[in-house]
Amino acid sequence: MIDFSKVEFIKSAPTIKDSPSKKLPEICFIGKSNVGKSTLINALVHRHKLAFTSSKPGYTKLLNYYLIDEKIYLVDAPGYGYTNSGSKHLDNFAIMMETYFDNPYLKGVVFLLDSRHQFSNDDKLFYEFIKNKNIPFVLVLTKVDKLNQSEKSKMKKNVYETFGEIEFFESSNNNIKCIEKIKDKIVNLALKV
Repeated sequence: MIDFSKVEFIKSAPTIKDSPSKKLPEICFIGKSNVGKSTLINALVHRHKLAFTSSKPGYTKLLNYYLIDEKIYLVDAPGYGYTNSGSKHLDNFAIMMETYFDNPYLKGVVFLLDSRHQFSNDDKLFYEFIKNKNIPFVLVLTKVDKLNQSEKSKMKKNVYETFGEIEFFESSNNNIKCIEKIKDKIVNLALKV
């Protein structure tokens, strides 16, 4: 098993060519800017400030590698969508990630979506992309603690209408059970358990 509390930030890389020299299975966290990738990584490793979180969309601009228990990397990727200034940086995301998905060490993607909003065209395009590439993924809906029961019901309907009958996890800072289930999924993907 993997001990997620044994974590170390290794490096930030502008491209896959600059990834750590020690090659291990990688699980990449991807979603729109400000969806909560860094917050989820911090929750998984039980550290409040390991991965930097920002209220400003578009803060992560590099591939950030976190080594877990000397066995796998969690890779925090730049978000796609709009920055606070209103400039779209999906193109920058595409250029940086262009070769990343042909990386033989990539074992899966944690695909994050904000539960409070309708899914965007960018979300749907990325979902189609990982499906077409046959990349295993875990779908995580973030910020679920900010929804009431009626909004949660709408969120589930939104997921099924957009992606079909698909397994997904409802993540929030206070949902320890969900965090443990996401860890299990990551281990299964990374080590093909």
